[in-house]
Amino acid sequence: MTRGRHVPLVIPSTPPEVVVYDEPQTCPYLDGKTAVLPLRVPTRMLRASEFDQRLEQGDRRQGMFLYRTACPSCRACEPIRLDTETFTPNRSQRRVLARGDAELRVEIGTPVADARRVELYNLHKELRRLGDSQTGIDLDGYREFLVMTCCDSFEMRYLDKSGALIGVALVDRGSAALSAVYCYYDPSVPKVSLGTYSILKQIELCRSWNLRYLYLGLYIADCDRMRYKSRFLPHERLIDGRWVEYGRSE
Repeated sequence: MTRGRHVPLVIPSTPPEVVVYDEPQTCPYLDGKTAVLPLRVPTRMLRASEFDQRLEQGDRRQGMFLYRTACPSCRACEPIRLDTETFTPNRSQRRVLARGDAELRVEIGTPVADARRVELYNLHKELRRLGDSQTGIDLDGYREFLVMTCCDSFEMRYLDKSGALIGVALVDRGSAALSAVYCYYDPSVPKVSLGTYSILKQIELCRSWNLRYLYLGLYIADCDRMRYKSRFLPHERLIDGRWVEYGRSE
């Protein structure tokens, strides 16, 4: 794929996709690495079955864009998914689920951009030292990153006993799967491991909606903030074009 092309590259697909960015950049996951993450825009909203095909091939979504790693000298990123027919929570995850169910209320709705969500997003990013913590997102940036979409998307809202919003998970839906897009929360909230709890609640949704898979994005063994995904077992990772299962003995 030619870098810096002036004429947008159209990828034949159903629907066709337009490559709008295809330049090397600093890797957002591993220090000292260069990443290539071509951004593609479908020419219309994706149907549920079409979105499933993208997930199966390792695609992720960011706003209106789809992307898949195309780094020339690194294969550290491995798409990861859970088969909700075979996944079983371990003892620690069962405790997290029970504690969260006792402490929180979960609502499902259309993604929203407002001041509280921007505040929570920036607080989460700052306290967990994610990326450049000196640069926060504004309302327009939040809307572009987490509300605009090219598929069926919704948000899961986590509220404490007083009714205050303390976390949000953005989720995409296909005909056979959910895809966990992004989760942020107030890291100062005690006793609730909201990141783990959110994944467990999305597994519950998959089962209640008869959806087989939950896609968790990318697993990167050498990235601390991505390593937690491997604790959900069994899971599958996309290796050289094939989904490989990893069980508790791996």
